[in-house]
Amino acid sequence: MRRQVLLGVAGVVALGLAWEGYKLLAPDDGVVVGELTVLPRTTDLAMPHLWDMAARALEPVNSATDALPLWVAVLVAAAFTLGVAAVGWVVGVVVGLATATVMQRFRTAESALLPWVVLSQTVPLIALAPLVRRWGSQLEIGAFDWQDWMSVAVIAAYLAFFPVSIGALRGLSSPDAVHLDLMRSYGVGWWRTYRSLRLPATVPHLIPALRLAAANAVIGTVVAEVSIGLRGGIGRMIVEFGASASADPAKQWSPIFGAVLVGLVAAGVCVLIARALARYRVSEVS
Repeated sequence: MRRQVLLGVAGVVALGLAWEGYKLLAPDDGVVVGELTVLPRTTDLAMPHLWDMAARALEPVNSATDALPLWVAVLVAAAFTLGVAAVGWVVGVVVGLATATVMQRFRTAESALLPWVVLSQTVPLIALAPLVRRWGSQLEIGAFDWQDWMSVAVIAAYLAFFPVSIGALRGLSSPDAVHLDLMRSYGVGWWRTYRSLRLPATVPHLIPALRLAAANAVIGTVVAEVSIGLRGGIGRMIVEFGASASADPAKQWSPIFGAVLVGLVAAGVCVLIARALARYRVSEVS
């Protein structure tokens, strides 16, 4: 664990040195080949110094008297985005496992559902988000009121369920025939075979799928916040701060770092889940 932490810190330091080194050595207009810019510009407007970003994060968000420090506002927005992404991730994992179970149990269902599961990921997210919001707003179930954040969570779940369903299907189908024959010889039914043999066999396949699902949920949440116009999250903050980038270039990088922080927390949760399931994980399958 200590070695992994040190490597992670070294990677961050190396990235910072590369940023400042490129800003120091590259021309202001970037690297241009013909009429094509292949490497970015290095002006303070395009690439502020890291210390300028840090100093701006300690200042208030705006000139209002009760304005929060920028880093506090980013943490609040990151927590909001992380909560929505977590809801979407949990829903996506449950739906993905259920879909994989149905496809494994019934071969006809696998032939019918698997192509649609794959094709579902070809729908552009930028076009799907407004549709989900409109469909959700038309729901009328007693006093239930559909909120915009729920639409964002649905988008996150939509992206998260795909790797889980594919990984779980591979895992549920992975037990050796000799083990399945042994369960049949003992007269064990499908449910007990599923619980005692097939489900533990999914762990090496499921852990990488959960990591990918977490990344997809975070990306889907940030993009859907922008598409739907949901306020309070990192996605909307990136758009709002980007609009004033010419006047305050260092400010727009704080929510970007907030989005990175959300991704790191999501990845850390997946690491904890992997450690909790370590006894079932002989090796991970990519």
